[in-house]
Amino acid sequence: MNGWRLFGLSAVTVLALAAFPAGAEEPKSQKDQLVGTWRLLIDDRVNPDGTQTPNYGPNPNGILMFDGNGHYALVIARSNLPKFKSNSRTEGTADENKAVVGGTLAHFGTYAVDEAGHTLTLHIQGSTYPNWDQTLQKRQFAVLSPEDLKWETPDASGGGSALLYWKRIK
Repeated sequence: MNGWRLFGLSAVTVLALAAFPAGAEEPKSQKDQLVGTWRLLIDDRVNPDGTQTPNYGPNPNGILMFDGNGHYALVIARSNLPKFKSNSRTEGTADENKAVVGGTLAHFGTYAVDEAGHTLTLHIQGSTYPNWDQTLQKRQFAVLSPEDLKWETPDASGGGSALLYWKRIK
């Protein structure tokens, strides 16, 4: 190898090492930032006047999991759901069943991220709200920090739009 060519390769190597110093990581993609487990902090309906109303009460319970292979699962429940007097989920009263249906939402499937558009597309394979089964749902989202995620659901299951905030579980 001639001297100038060797010098050129060495210069490129030095520049590459300077761009990524030892221990420095390349910035993660938005999809990579989503991977993990999240707990729900807020799930609010956004009213036409811009005010917000909690969809699942003041302290909703919820968990969201994204894996690195494009699968997700989400479960949300009101924190004050009534206990069934019968002690059997298949024998709830009309009021107990209504409270549970109105106070919970779960769905699972696959997901894709549009990095440029900051959108998350959920392919919902199954849901406790059957109208969402086998649908594609888009959400505008932002990873506010490595620990904080928010998204907007334009057509929420309870009507209108919703704003959700999640906190990473470590």
